[in-house]
Amino acid sequence: MLCTRLTNAHFITMDPDHPVAHDLGIWRGRIVGLDDAVTSLPAREVIDLQGAAVLPGFIDSHVHLAWTGLKATTPSVAPCERVEDVLAVVEEAVSRKTSPGAWVDIAGYDQRALGRHLTAAELDRVSHGRKVFLMHDSGHACVVNSAVLDLLPAHVRHEDGYLAESAMGAARKLRPPYSQDELADAIAHAGRICRSEGVTACAEAGIGGALFGHSPVELAAYQLVREQGRLPLRVQLMVAADTLHPVGSPEGGGIPRGLDLGLRTGFGDDWLSVGALKLWTDGGMMARTAALSSPYHGMEHAGELQDDPELLTDTIVDGHLAGWQLAVHAIGDRAADVALDALERAQTIRPRPEARHRIEHAGLIRPDQLPRFARLGAIAVVQPNFLRYFGDDYASIMGEDRAPWLYRGKGFLDHGITLVGSSDRPVTDGSPLRAIQFMVERASASGQVIGPDEGITVDEALRSYTVGGAFACHWDDSAGSLTPGKRADLVVLGDDPRRVSTSRIGDIEVVATFVDGRESEKAAL
Repeated sequence: MLCTRLTNAHFITMDPDHPVAHDLGIWRGRIVGLDDAVTSLPAREVIDLQGAAVLPGFIDSHVHLAWTGLKATTPSVAPCERVEDVLAVVEEAVSRKTSPGAWVDIAGYDQRALGRHLTAAELDRVSHGRKVFLMHDSGHACVVNSAVLDLLPAHVRHEDGYLAESAMGAARKLRPPYSQDELADAIAHAGRICRSEGVTACAEAGIGGALFGHSPVELAAYQLVREQGRLPLRVQLMVAADTLHPVGSPEGGGIPRGLDLGLRTGFGDDWLSVGALKLWTDGGMMARTAALSSPYHGMEHAGELQDDPELLTDTIVDGHLAGWQLAVHAIGDRAADVALDALERAQTIRPRPEARHRIEHAGLIRPDQLPRFARLGAIAVVQPNFLRYFGDDYASIMGEDRAPWLYRGKGFLDHGITLVGSSDRPVTDGSPLRAIQFMVERASASGQVIGPDEGITVDEALRSYTVGGAFACHWDDSAGSLTPGKRADLVVLGDDPRRVSTSRIGDIEVVATFVDGRESEKAAL
């Protein structure tokens, strides 16, 4: 007897051996059969989906759950477009902190809306003795007031209060860490948002690091959420490379740096596991710190690398030698050169053809870099919604010649490179359906078409959020398609994305999301 049979549906399986189906059987959280293999079997529960379209659950291969949840409860200056309005929000948040010297976190900061950066002196006028930290929406910069600047060492202090990359990390370290319970609540909240949008599994893009780290107990917070039964989707945890240290392995052991006990990619289970080692080579385009091979259009600088290229290469090679899958953040083309050079060196020293190393973002990839991606077997994990919401700005700072190279689609596929869709939530909207729409039409929210030659088909875009995501996370044996033996993780949609006009894909209703064959409750987020 089946646990559940889903019937009267249009199942889009993403499995070429059985591409569509009308019935699907579930037993103990797994798909046991399709169509005639299950139609006549008795079932404890039969759910009539009334002709709805059903897909494998979406996989968001690059997300920040803790940050998403914390941001949702943090005062925000978005969408303020005047300095006076920003300062009013800050002063209101400061008034709620009764203890002198308390930290006041503010979200939603983006200098582009203001036309310039806020300054420490302006924050000082409304700080009233508190320590103010305005987080840039990119996650790669912040603005702080003098109370924070006074605590920083001279070599990272910028008197105007704007801190980027490592300088921002130094300021973050000053703030008392979030508690395990605070993080657990944030993770649970963000997970519910993801699941409401059809996401059944995700990869948390970097725990334990200075840049995005929220607490030394981040992993424990994830374990707590799971133990409490509040983890609504499957989570793979990328570990920030900051956490590596010399392990003193026996001579010939081949692990120059690692985590204690040799922990690496693959540890865990179907619900919570350790994924790739996350490394940052550059910053972001929003903060103008993505490392380019030539300056930003109309500017004199070309962004920055996170460290000396040789040091970055050494860390990438050491992670490879320690047995990790690598997820290398590289947005600009210069950063991609560093990442590809390092991966090539690592694979030369110790070939690991099944490592499935990933380039996170791959935001600006030159034509000459595409064959190298393919030759190295690197996976491109892109964020289509970046261009949907920030595309006008990104195209302007890249200029006419480079704009077509932004967040490619077809260029990767034409070279046989695995293309994976993701969100980088909460940097921007995390909806997979809206991202899929952009991947096809390549139109920003204003209607500007960016790199039209990089547009792909709806089927290819759907694969990037299902089959591609499963491959990137080493889940291809258990997720990504509605195939017997795989997890019963699926999303029920109000329309078939392949049959509606492209402009309607992003507005398709997510009717229900199943994980382990169980439908999520319609709880308030």
